[in-house]
Amino acid sequence: MSNSFSESLLSSTLVFDGGMGTEIYRRHVFTNQSYDGLNLKNSELIAEITRSYLNAGADVLTTNTYGANRFVLERYGLGDQVEQINRRGVEIARKVSRSVLAEDRQVFVAGSVGYPASDVQIKRKRSEIIDCFSEQIDALVNANVDFILFESQPSREIAELMVEALVRVNLNFPFALSYGLSRSYFLEPNTLESRANLYAKLFAPFEFSSQPVAWGLNCLLGPSEMLEAVQEIVKILKLPLIVQPNAGSPQGFEGRQLYYGSPEYFATYAMRYVDLGVAGVGGCCGTTPDDIAEVARAVKRSSRGRRSHIVLLDAQPNVEEKNEVPVPQRSKLAEKLSRGEWVQTVETIPPCGFDLTTFIEKANVLRKAGVDAVNLPDGPRASARIASIVAAEKTLVDAKIEPVLHVCCRDRNLIGLQADLIGCAALNIKNILFITGDPPKLGNYPNATGVFDCDSIGLCALQRRLNRGVDLAGQTIGKPTSAFFGCGFDPSALNRDRELSRLRQKIDSGALFAVTQPVFDPVVLLRFLDDFGDLPIPVIAGVWPFVSYRNALFMRKEVPGIVVPEDIMSRMEKASAYSKEAQLETGIQIARESLDCLRGSVQGVQISAPLGRVDVSLRVLG
Repeated sequence: MSNSFSESLLSSTLVFDGGMGTEIYRRHVFTNQSYDGLNLKNSELIAEITRSYLNAGADVLTTNTYGANRFVLERYGLGDQVEQINRRGVEIARKVSRSVLAEDRQVFVAGSVGYPASDVQIKRKRSEIIDCFSEQIDALVNANVDFILFESQPSREIAELMVEALVRVNLNFPFALSYGLSRSYFLEPNTLESRANLYAKLFAPFEFSSQPVAWGLNCLLGPSEMLEAVQEIVKILKLPLIVQPNAGSPQGFEGRQLYYGSPEYFATYAMRYVDLGVAGVGGCCGTTPDDIAEVARAVKRSSRGRRSHIVLLDAQPNVEEKNEVPVPQRSKLAEKLSRGEWVQTVETIPPCGFDLTTFIEKANVLRKAGVDAVNLPDGPRASARIASIVAAEKTLVDAKIEPVLHVCCRDRNLIGLQADLIGCAALNIKNILFITGDPPKLGNYPNATGVFDCDSIGLCALQRRLNRGVDLAGQTIGKPTSAFFGCGFDPSALNRDRELSRLRQKIDSGALFAVTQPVFDPVVLLRFLDDFGDLPIPVIAGVWPFVSYRNALFMRKEVPGIVVPEDIMSRMEKASAYSKEAQLETGIQIARESLDCLRGSVQGVQISAPLGRVDVSLRVLG
């Protein structure tokens, strides 16, 4: 457990703690006294708060020293206790962090250095500012923090002063620099080009030889507003990014101002930051241990799969890989796609109970309507339903239509996944779609454990190995499987470069077709395909017909990764002024328009059956 903070940022997603000031105030400590001075006056309170963040799952504990500089402490008559207050702040955090050493868990201590602006400080001379913060930094470094975290820096000019103060103390000491800038600063420039120029200046290397091990954003913005900035900033950064928004800010909804401030809401945005490639997530003002606990549950479980690489052991000396079954011979769907023909599939969700009567009736309706296959999600949005492999076998046998079985990495380890894939071969289930899967916290079973031994890239590699008659451990399975397997991708992903890279990795690992996330703006998918270039596998576009304005609103606000354009929302909202039928008709028309736009650029379509209504899916198909 000797990894440095900078090494850990590159190898995993670190969870930072939340608001210290918020928790102090919640414990009835009012603002007429120094919160930093509590390190000496009431160290048990600070230890209690720090421990609550540790127990919530934080990997980084921040010292209670945000304002522990001479300028601020002088207001409370504590200007001569800078060294003692900072040293004690580190001792508290370090003692708490040591309580988990036996659990094979590494926890870092960040020395917090803030810049609480005031009229008095603004009038200070440059040399006075550097002297003041050098004093605080020196105390933190000598007290053995793992790195200095410059928090809520209000400008590039102040940030340079902070770095100069650190360089005076220790030229090589690691630090992260986090800006706390307003919405107007980050988001008001009218064009992406002007914002890009602003960000380029903000995050440019310093003239000093010392450079941050990570950049950061914290405070002033809520999760949603912070996301707007992050999705642009990650495009220009070469160093890791740490994101710590405030608990939330109000958003308009039907004339009301709502605070989407629940821990679940906060964790959903944390996952969006992780999907953009950030290296650390946590909270700032207003966030609590409950928020960080939800973040830890969501981020740590899913980031394991994103960062874990499957290890395929070499075949045993007496084991030889067999030739794979030709792709067109694996299934009817494979044959049709291999011939370059258009395919139509419909996604239906298996029931929560074991009575499959209605489910099979719907599959029969789809077969009679000429649909090529039925897509069966694997615990969508982390819900518990009848095993998809059972639903797939019943669909194939009782409804006599091919299933496309989704297999996600969340619920089973590699042994269980391999067993299921071999079981699919025994049941003649040939079409398989591999996905990484939503974290359990997004569903109704928040205490379930997400496994994520690998991601969908690893599953593709495993299935290709089974198709050659060899298992994960390099042992023979006898007759090879003959699965026609594919992968998913999100053309509207905030981090397009990452999504393009992951799709290439999936194809390199053996994926034979790809299905997109629901596409509400066909232009986005067309641009994605253009950016990829010559895509060597067929693409099936996902299309979701809305049945109502509220359905569209839910998809836009509550389903991670789904992007619904403003013009579509406006059309659905306008239809809601008339009737349910008008909303449904508008949703179907929008889906048809998307399908018509994409038909010449993809090889098939997957229509979702909203609320289980296969009749709506068939109307989209015409």
